[in-house]
Amino acid sequence: MSGLKLFHTTNSGMTEVMPRLAEVEADVQDLIEAHMETMLGVRFLASEYSTGPVHGGRIDSLGIDENNAPVVVEFKRATDAGVIHQGLFYMAWLMDHKDAFRHLVRDRLGAAAASQVLWSAPRLICVAGDFTRYDVHAVREHRRSIDLVRYRFFGKDLIGLETVASVPGQTPATKRVRRSAAGLPPVRGQGEALAELAAAVDEALIGLGDGITRVQRKQYRAYQRLRNFACVCPPQKSKLLVYLKADPNAVDLVPGFTRDVTGLGHHGTGDLEVQLRTPRDVERAQDLFRASYAAA
Repeated sequence: MSGLKLFHTTNSGMTEVMPRLAEVEADVQDLIEAHMETMLGVRFLASEYSTGPVHGGRIDSLGIDENNAPVVVEFKRATDAGVIHQGLFYMAWLMDHKDAFRHLVRDRLGAAAASQVLWSAPRLICVAGDFTRYDVHAVREHRRSIDLVRYRFFGKDLIGLETVASVPGQTPATKRVRRSAAGLPPVRGQGEALAELAAAVDEALIGLGDGITRVQRKQYRAYQRLRNFACVCPPQKSKLLVYLKADPNAVDLVPGFTRDVTGLGHHGTGDLEVQLRTPRDVERAQDLFRASYAAA
């Protein structure tokens, strides 16, 4: 990992755990596919998916993320200048073969999931031993949503993932989001105070770090690193509801401000509900926002 050193404490002192690359690409692919939802926030659908005799390719992994956006995942053992171009090649195939992807989702996850695929925000995740500065520049110039993720194995049972670059796609949905300071569907009778509150929440979440992507769905707006870390629902009569990935068990819950919604149905992702009514509430929530961002 770039600049990261890992040490193991023992009774006799401190021992550095040296990073290493996989012996073969399949070692990384098999491990991440087996735990894709935990590691990438993506539900695994298929491995080595054939694009047919005409197109003549195989997609390393196909999945669907927390917001039901299609995801192409490409793996490389070390540094490979072709990984982004290869991934974009498969993304183009995916967008031209939406029915094939819907059938795959229906077969794996059911008809309800297949009917909710978010085609406005497809994603490419490239997992490799490393990337060049040219790779990072290239994704920033492209209109697709692309994540570059560097991996390293440490010892026998540790793997580290580092997001090198994360770029939101320049889709029509993204442009619509940017036209509004709050970026949330309007609510009839919504006052100026709630609109300003929504804009303050947006600014606070976007300001947590680089590479944050907004994903707009009808019921919520997700704020995403590699995975969602916050979901903001449309304003209600007097408040905004924000759902975070922070652990409710690690939070001193305050009635009327924070609530554990583990196992309770709600829009978006996250088990900690934060209720915001005033700019002061946004300030109070900053530490929770940061904890959720770190957890993602």
